[in-house]
Amino acid sequence: MVSKNFYIKLIFKVLMLASVALIMTFFLLKQQYILSIFLFLLFSLQTIFLIRYLNHNNRKIAFFFNAIKNEDFTLRFPEKGDVGSFNELNHSLNTLNNMMQAVYLKNQAQEQYYQEIIKQAEIGMLTFNDKGHILFANPKVENLLNYTPLNHIKQLAQVDEKLYYLFKNIEPFERKLFQFTNERETIQLAIKSNKILLNKEKLNLITIQDINDELDKKETDSWIKLIRVLTHEIMNSVTPITSISESILGYFKDEKGIVMADEIDKNKIYNAAKGLEVIKNQGNDLMSFVQSYRSFLNVPAPDKELIKVEPLLEKIKVLASQEKGFETISFDLISKAEDLEIYADQKLITQVLLNLSKNAIQALKETANAQLQFISGINEKGKKYIIIRDNGPGIPPEIMNQIFVPFYTTKNEGTGIGLSLSKQIMHLHGGTLTVYSITNKETSFTLLFE
Repeated sequence: MVSKNFYIKLIFKVLMLASVALIMTFFLLKQQYILSIFLFLLFSLQTIFLIRYLNHNNRKIAFFFNAIKNEDFTLRFPEKGDVGSFNELNHSLNTLNNMMQAVYLKNQAQEQYYQEIIKQAEIGMLTFNDKGHILFANPKVENLLNYTPLNHIKQLAQVDEKLYYLFKNIEPFERKLFQFTNERETIQLAIKSNKILLNKEKLNLITIQDINDELDKKETDSWIKLIRVLTHEIMNSVTPITSISESILGYFKDEKGIVMADEIDKNKIYNAAKGLEVIKNQGNDLMSFVQSYRSFLNVPAPDKELIKVEPLLEKIKVLASQEKGFETISFDLISKAEDLEIYADQKLITQVLLNLSKNAIQALKETANAQLQFISGINEKGKKYIIIRDNGPGIPPEIMNQIFVPFYTTKNEGTGIGLSLSKQIMHLHGGTLTVYSITNKETSFTLLFE
């Protein structure tokens, strides 16, 4: 920011010093000591003036940068009344000060704008460093946790001890569900972690969301789907019973009342017997449906034990081989972890695996080069899994979110509780059952164990 005029004057002063030094040296060699002393005094004065000249500018620039460092933009330098080079320098420093002040104010406005958005967000957000000091927490976090102010994650132990340890040990990009009860209500929280770098300091960014409303909505949707299926199944059974009953009643009762026995011909008796047989079958089907519903609601608590996965899958292969169409399928067992064991109820898990195997075999009936794979192993998070994968036609996207609804089925046979029952069994084990499907390429059901 130093002006051209400043450089010229500085060079002129240095040249003058050099000239005086040379002349003084010349007179010293000529042994003219009086002139040499005079020139030495002149050299000293010029040196002092040069130092003062440089220090004046150095102090000015130092004051300027100290003011900027302290975010003080009120410092102003006079642009008139001084030598030309200083006026130009002062003008440059004032211009730079104005520019930095404008940038600072803009950044302050943006920071305030973003903070206001974060404060109004319906998702709680907080950041803390590796020592646990909370640097920022929006009001939503304090409201969800019913604790204010938040300065350190150790304070979370006063909300719930388990919540503190969750925050302390959560890994980057990890998502956790946590439920706790405060003096007002029971809250279900979805907690997600991320790592950010701010001013060369690594910070943990945590987002917290109350998912009670979302869970309530999903629960309501599930009930609506279940009621819709139940209504459909019951109506399918009851409608023929009602219709046939009316027809049979017409054989034995007219507008005048009960028809006498001698007025009823053999054909009506035969049709009535056939109708009663249909009513009986429909009643049995309805009873079977109700029995399926009862079995779905009365899944026993798992009697867990350590089970070796490889022998279990060999057993499932033998059981599945009795299914029609199995002989046309290439069946592979793939183990990605030696001597893998799971802690589960063998009868219930066998039921799940066998049901998924039968579904896959049925889906592969019209598939060329049909393949069914059982894959077992441990994922990157240390959780054990079993995958049932086939290369059949897949599950259409439009029904993907329906397949786990109780009694929903696209088959002509079956009750439609197999997948929903399997998912419930996995939930009772503390695990999950998920599906992934690409049309005409792959369908995979994954059993994930805690």
